[in-house]
Amino acid sequence: MRALLTLGLLAVAAIAPAQAQDAQSFPNRPVRIVVPFPAGGPTDVNIRILGQKLSEIWGQGVVIENRPGANTGIGAQMVAKAPADGYTLLAAMDTTLVMNPATGASMNYDPFKDFSVITLTAKNTSLLTVRASDGPKTIQELIARGKASQNKLNYGAGITITRLAGASFAKAAGIEVVLVPYKGSSEVVQGLLTGSVDFIVDGIAPSLPLIKSGQFRPLAKLNNRPLSMLPEVQPLAIAANLPQLDEMSSWIGLIAPAGAPPAIVQKIHQDVVRAYADPVVADRLEKAGIFATTTTPAEFDAFFRAEAARWTKIYRESGIKLD
Repeated sequence: MRALLTLGLLAVAAIAPAQAQDAQSFPNRPVRIVVPFPAGGPTDVNIRILGQKLSEIWGQGVVIENRPGANTGIGAQMVAKAPADGYTLLAAMDTTLVMNPATGASMNYDPFKDFSVITLTAKNTSLLTVRASDGPKTIQELIARGKASQNKLNYGAGITITRLAGASFAKAAGIEVVLVPYKGSSEVVQGLLTGSVDFIVDGIAPSLPLIKSGQFRPLAKLNNRPLSMLPEVQPLAIAANLPQLDEMSSWIGLIAPAGAPPAIVQKIHQDVVRAYADPVVADRLEKAGIFATTTTPAEFDAFFRAEAARWTKIYRESGIKLD
């Protein structure tokens, strides 16, 4: 028994140095980051800019793999089943870790058990946007149209939080709307551009070029965060005079399969911080409407668990049902 105990202690003592050595050499081959959305949306833009800089820091390729579908579930399940060595990561969103469990969505993964969280990479502001050519000029005008029309307004959204935001706004405003669900932001933007929907709720990045060109008009933002590129846009609760509306912000983070070595998790976090310290990276993200941020793994873990509890309560009390 003494011999077995001694061997066990020696094995445990050997783990830490081995993990530290692994972290020092990490990565020694390309790293894959799975983005559970089509190309072109805020998550994809964020991770491609970050991935390019990480590739420079690591001296290894960073491959961005788009795997949309099932409310990010396809990409999440893929990463959950990948080897826990840090070479396969997931660009997780609030949808992945918070909104799917909060709304009772069918999942083939457990957000609380199947992943090692690394760091937040962005907290994004979503906009409620209309076409400039025939859309209303204010939120109040949009509400008035909704109340006057015999037909329900159509709105487009991709991720769960923006779908819920649109439904929450309509309920608070006393108008009836129909959700047109899309797989990602590029489809959401196209839906508004072609007239398939009357308004959209989506992140800034995909719509910003069309806002700047005068084709889209943002009527409100879904939180109180200042927007240097759109300083005149008011929070939805203020613009619509609906103070009961909560802030609704989407966010993005990097996670790995459960059991990823803590030393490698810490190294990835530190290198993301290093990447964001580059003024060129910061400028590219800001111009794309991406609000870069980082957290320690422990901070990220506490944040997403608190958000899960918050949104579960909001969803249950809202009475809103999402297909």
